[in-house]
Amino acid sequence: MKYVWAILVLSLIIIIHELGHFIIAKASGVKVVEFSLGMGPRLIKFTKGGTMYSLKLFLFGGSCQMLGEDEENSEEGSFNSKSVWKRIAIIAAGPIANFVLAFVGAVLLIGINGYDPAVIQSVDKESSAYKAGLLPGDKIVDIDGSNIVFYSDYSMYLMFNEGEEMDVTVLRDGEKKVITFTPDFVEDDVYQIGIYMDSEKPLISSVVEGYPAEAAGLKGNDLILSIDGVTCSSADEVSKIIQTAEGKEVSLLIKRDGEELTIKLTPNIVHREYYDYGYYLSADTVKCNPIDTIKYSFCQVGSWIKTVFLSFKLLFSGQAGFNDLSGPVGIVTVIGDTVEESKTYGALTVFLSVVTMGAFISANLGVMNLLPIPALDGGRLIFLFIEAVRRKPVPKEKEGIIHFVGIVLLLMLSVAVLVNDIRKLF
Repeated sequence: MKYVWAILVLSLIIIIHELGHFIIAKASGVKVVEFSLGMGPRLIKFTKGGTMYSLKLFLFGGSCQMLGEDEENSEEGSFNSKSVWKRIAIIAAGPIANFVLAFVGAVLLIGINGYDPAVIQSVDKESSAYKAGLLPGDKIVDIDGSNIVFYSDYSMYLMFNEGEEMDVTVLRDGEKKVITFTPDFVEDDVYQIGIYMDSEKPLISSVVEGYPAEAAGLKGNDLILSIDGVTCSSADEVSKIIQTAEGKEVSLLIKRDGEELTIKLTPNIVHREYYDYGYYLSADTVKCNPIDTIKYSFCQVGSWIKTVFLSFKLLFSGQAGFNDLSGPVGIVTVIGDTVEESKTYGALTVFLSVVTMGAFISANLGVMNLLPIPALDGGRLIFLFIEAVRRKPVPKEKEGIIHFVGIVLLLMLSVAVLVNDIRKLF
């Protein structure tokens, strides 16, 4: 069932994209031949206002087919009969609709949860950060000219600038202060069992392959009640007890599907080399009034768009590889797994998790479709802008060849990603 919901979410995102094209095409006087929900053979169809509306067998995606869109057809009501600026508006409307959907999702998330600023909760008094002047309560708003609104902005910045000197702008008592420091390089040995936990409760979110936790049989959604008889109420307490054991066998009492189980394992000793920034950020969210909700929702969409471009940087710099790419199968799997994991926390958490994933994917789809790649909306916009400058269109046969090559390359990439997604399932 979780994958059904995931497919419906992804389908909604694609339909909203096509609906953007549809609304502006209709408003511009372009005849929409067919607007369809799903793919494959038609199950239901009816015609209204000169447009066939259809429901197809596979409820995934959809399409908006306009008269003369991909051919030499200048009859009244055809796509090519409209001015170049109207055609630009029609093509751009799809990605813009995705940004609008992402914004609606952000409004829901921030309106219900609030937003998570990068506020410093505590500072190690032996750290370079403290010696440079950072204090608990400081709100980080900028690092080296990069705007920081959310905790995720801060995390993304560190991903690309780990260990470098930082000019950190903080808001303290209503005033901005710039504090410069370089994080401390640390080498140490720690004991690990190979689990990721919820930031508040000692609930296992995932188990690391090849570590003692996996070998002992621990699973995602297991709740750690105690270790060696010591009650655990937070993830930090679990970590401290594991370190105190110093590599000796420990006995974990866990709760799984309503039943209590005892699992024994021996932690691994792991040598670490990392940069210690010397402070910890608060996990608290800040509730917003309606005006701030709108403001931070715009910021959230901008942050998602920025994340997409930074992901390209990871890909082209070699920090991310082909295995990190995901297509529809991979996305559906991630959404489905997120739904399943969120059930532990209740229906509201499931809803917010799905909205978060859906809004981010919608923003991602908007960006991807605006890239100047043949066959995508961005590629078509390039030809339309060339036409606007030249005052005459690029010959359809030449444009068609370029789009055809783009489609072939995209299909090849899609097949490769699909195979990789299926491989990762097993």
